[in-house]
Amino acid sequence: MSRRVFVSGVGMIPFVKPGASASYDVMGEQAGRLALSDAGIDYADLQQLYAGYVYGDSTSGQKASYRLGMTGIPVINVNNNCSTGSTALFLARQAIASGAADCVLALGFEQMAPGALGTVFKDRPSPFDDFDRETDQLVGMPEIPLALRYFGGAGLSQAGSGSGSDPAIARGRRSRSAGSRWYRAGCKAGARATLEMNTLAEVVELADTLS
Repeated sequence: MSRRVFVSGVGMIPFVKPGASASYDVMGEQAGRLALSDAGIDYADLQQLYAGYVYGDSTSGQKASYRLGMTGIPVINVNNNCSTGSTALFLARQAIASGAADCVLALGFEQMAPGALGTVFKDRPSPFDDFDRETDQLVGMPEIPLALRYFGGAGLSQAGSGSGSDPAIARGRRSRSAGSRWYRAGCKAGARATLEMNTLAEVVELADTLS
């Protein structure tokens, strides 16, 4: 039978521009210590650890977690692109719910390079090949960065042709901007300037639904 699962502690450090952050293992340690302190437990109380990241070598989770302690617990590295964090949390919850563990930590970190996101391994087929073909048909605009084309294509797929000047889209942008209540309360975001509705409605479109 599935057991109830509780999030007993959380920790987060501020986001900064790529190239301006501490190394990934230091950031992971800092966030991990905050979460452990918030939960009122020690690293020795953990039975498993799920470490989520995308831009890093294999076993980066061990490098970060060993700064917290070395108790012999399994450290499972999770890489699932934009859903990496939610995947690590899902696996952590599943471990508790199934009875495999009583206390686990989902830890996330990312040390990114300056500039647009791109392909790292260029000597083999990309897992995005099929996705790229769909994006070419939906968005085109090969001159803009890969990630922007993906997000723009996703927006087009979900919302049809859309329009950047549409008030509903402008409201959606504002709900995610630094002017929203989520950002004002203990903001850790890298961009924190408040954006007004007229500014959001007039921004330059890069991929029809993305600006």
